[in-house]
Amino acid sequence: MQLIFRYGFLNWQNVPLSLADWQYCLLVLSTVLIAAGGYVINDIFDQGTDSENRHGRTIIGSSISESMGYNIYVALTVAGVGIGFYLSNVILKPSFATIFILIASLLYIYATSLKQMFLVGNIIVAFLLSFSVIIIGIFDLYPATYEGNQKEMGVLFSILIDYAVFAFILNFIREIVKDLEDVNGDYNQGMNTLPIILGVQRTTKVVFGLSFVPLIILLYYTNQYFASNNLYLATIYSLLTLVGPLLFFTIKSWPAKTRKEFHLLSLVLKIVLLFGILSISVVAYNIKHHA
Repeated sequence: MQLIFRYGFLNWQNVPLSLADWQYCLLVLSTVLIAAGGYVINDIFDQGTDSENRHGRTIIGSSISESMGYNIYVALTVAGVGIGFYLSNVILKPSFATIFILIASLLYIYATSLKQMFLVGNIIVAFLLSFSVIIIGIFDLYPATYEGNQKEMGVLFSILIDYAVFAFILNFIREIVKDLEDVNGDYNQGMNTLPIILGVQRTTKVVFGLSFVPLIILLYYTNQYFASNNLYLATIYSLLTLVGPLLFFTIKSWPAKTRKEFHLLSLVLKIVLLFGILSISVVAYNIKHHA
């Protein structure tokens, strides 16, 4: 996603960027390392639920020992945060290094306690995903902004925020769907997820209702920014690859009851996220071609 936003969107705009290509790749690497560390620490504390929900597909405790898992977690997180320190000094904003520390800390606290709290874990995961979009603007756009290009940079930053909000909404819904998929294992481990509090049937109705939020936003956005500006390629792309699958998700979410059905719903949202990421390049190409 970060590579597509840089090389399929920002590079096509006639604006200065703060990071050289290799430095931007370091930003991507830092994001990946910290996220990977988050996955490892989550797997360490999730061994009980994963043994029930993943049916033998666990890694920590089987392929990798718990102590080795902790070593891998520390190595990944320290490397990711260390790169963040370097990049913060590159753009002459050393205080920005705290962003990487906070993200790594949130991932650790999520794994150890927050995910057991009602909806808090879902919000944290969705926020961290969406923040990986915003961090592009913080490190690549903001330091290169000055009075002469402030308006143009503001527009680009607002586009990043739009995508971040969309990613947050989709991933928040997907986290609830994953809780529906894993409800039995979570219940046995004493978790307080939405399906455990409300029950599976009521939660599926909540998911059904929430699915209209990204659908309405997408239809509004497509009409307001694409269709009204004669960006026909972006309009068709949005309707076919984003609105279409989301409609399918909405229709299928209402009667969903089984783990297999919830897994399909989760997969559909992942596909929508993927096409949503790719859409920034389609829009950029369409604007350039249209102009």
